[in-house]
Amino acid sequence: MKKIYNLPVKQAYTDLYQKGYPLIKKDTLKNKDVTISEGSLIHLVDDKQRFIAKGYYGKQNKGIGWVLTNKETEVIDTAFFKKMLAAALNKRAHFFSDPDTTAFRVFNGEGDGIGGMTIDYFAGFYLIHWYSEGIYSFKEEALQALEELGNFKGIYEKKRFDTKGQYIDDDDFVTGERGEFPLIVKENGMNYAIDLNDGAMVGMFLDQRDVRQAIRDRYAKEKYVLNTFSYTGAFSVAALLGGASKTTNVDLAKRSKPKTIEQFSVNGLDFEAQDIVVMDVFDYFKYAKRKQLTFDMVILDPPSFARSKKHTFSTAKDYPDLMKEAIAITGDNGIIVASTNNATFNMKKFKGFIQKAFKETGTSYKVLEEFSLPTDFHVDRRFPEGNYLKVLIIKKGK
Repeated sequence: MKKIYNLPVKQAYTDLYQKGYPLIKKDTLKNKDVTISEGSLIHLVDDKQRFIAKGYYGKQNKGIGWVLTNKETEVIDTAFFKKMLAAALNKRAHFFSDPDTTAFRVFNGEGDGIGGMTIDYFAGFYLIHWYSEGIYSFKEEALQALEELGNFKGIYEKKRFDTKGQYIDDDDFVTGERGEFPLIVKENGMNYAIDLNDGAMVGMFLDQRDVRQAIRDRYAKEKYVLNTFSYTGAFSVAALLGGASKTTNVDLAKRSKPKTIEQFSVNGLDFEAQDIVVMDVFDYFKYAKRKQLTFDMVILDPPSFARSKKHTFSTAKDYPDLMKEAIAITGDNGIIVASTNNATFNMKKFKGFIQKAFKETGTSYKVLEEFSLPTDFHVDRRFPEGNYLKVLIIKKGK
């Protein structure tokens, strides 16, 4: 039986939680220094000890826990997890019946009612991400609920809560049958090679599905594409399948090269006809300018924060400079796909970064399309910061 702590909320925030705001932050509580063990249940109460909401304590980079229900008598047990998971799976029923897409998100944390936990589906396998020790303490309830709901081959997990909030390297297999990797999944008819038990990342970012489809279907034809921070080359696969003439893929990680070769190969694409460069992206920009290279499309999807031997990059302060580098090597009427997953600023601010870069380079531009999270990444309207993805497809020139 988990211990329940009554935590009084500052008066200024009681209305916010009564209206269903899901994130429990230290700054919203009257007593910031309370000592609570991970996974303990929390009753948020007003200054008269009246119940507002029930949640759990679990420290992650966003806050100290998440609200689970506004019903005081609701028990947080297997039945609760089963109810929430069943509702989420039902929302994605159309994905399960689509043979052209076999990889998608089935449970999106607070967007589906349980913050700190996400679940992705990969061709019969579930992958659970746990973002705090607190939510991990409910592992047994979540697994039992998934097993009762059935319809999977096996379950894997990623524990993302070491002392620095990073992935804990482990055997990530949980239950069911083990997968044979690489596992080939489909996304809008494109193939992607996935490994659910090889470090923190699996080989593709599911939240970019709509962007990859747009690149393939509307923008890539006959274009010479530069894919920066390319990871496993997923955007390049989409571009080549959309008729791109060639791709250059640049990433600092050594393993990006064999992983990109693998992604091209499972789609029948000639990887030897593509350039796959293991290099700091900023060094590559200098090289491209020195060699007077120009591209018809440049894809910019950097991590929110990255550090190499030469550079420290943060999207919150450095995106305009990154954008200027891209503008310099994009041909007239070329396309720039500008993307960020940084949740600390909104689309308006991101558009400001883009405007600043073009203004400082004296270049005109037009935003052709914008994207946020796809429909399977369900967002709680009371928590708009959960909609972290911001993508602009931009044409250089008038």
